[in-house]
Amino acid sequence: MYIYGKNVAKEKINSGEKINKIYLADKFNDIDIMNLIKEKKIKYNIVPIKYLDNKVDGLHQGIVLEVDDVETYDFDYLKTIKKDNPILVMLDHLEDPHNFGAIIRTCEALGIDGIIIPNDRNVGINATVVKTSAGSIYNMPIIRVANLSASINKLKDMGYWIVGTDMDGENYTEIDYNMPICLVIGNEGKGMSKVIGDNCDFIAKIPMVGKINSLNASVSCGIVLANIIASRK
Repeated sequence: MYIYGKNVAKEKINSGEKINKIYLADKFNDIDIMNLIKEKKIKYNIVPIKYLDNKVDGLHQGIVLEVDDVETYDFDYLKTIKKDNPILVMLDHLEDPHNFGAIIRTCEALGIDGIIIPNDRNVGINATVVKTSAGSIYNMPIIRVANLSASINKLKDMGYWIVGTDMDGENYTEIDYNMPICLVIGNEGKGMSKVIGDNCDFIAKIPMVGKINSLNASVSCGIVLANIIASRK
């Protein structure tokens, strides 16, 4: 997989994880990154900028890394979380890589314990996701599962309460979040599927007073997560 952009490159190089190749544009002049590459003793190739333009789709900022695919985990990873009242996010068949990357970035910043995604009919982990996450994906556990409904039932058995998000629900600020929480974010166009909504313990809505009556998935996720954390204090 190719990942690109200065922030992503810094995060990956600092992680100490394997980097197969680094490609730098012939006019690349970020001294901090160059010093970091030399400090870590990573070999790099200087190439024409058009070579990078042809290699990736997106703003690469003169640096492209060839790396192994992002590591993901299975459901059993969640059993290793040993803390009071953990917070998880479940994505119900998200399609936009920018939304996915932004949610990862928000979750990592807020200290969320993991993101659950389905194996199929969900945006994959690609270069756009990695770049939009600003490299935070390397610090955020991504858990892949075969079936979201079955995973919800397992989470309930583990003591989690499932909070869905929809316009037909109760005010998100009025829910008691002092318990293990899994927040479900629905598809950008269709929202949560009915079977997932029916399995939620709570449905949270963000009241709207403006002319626009909806928010994109990543913004909604950030608002509700910030409130969950603030309410616990």
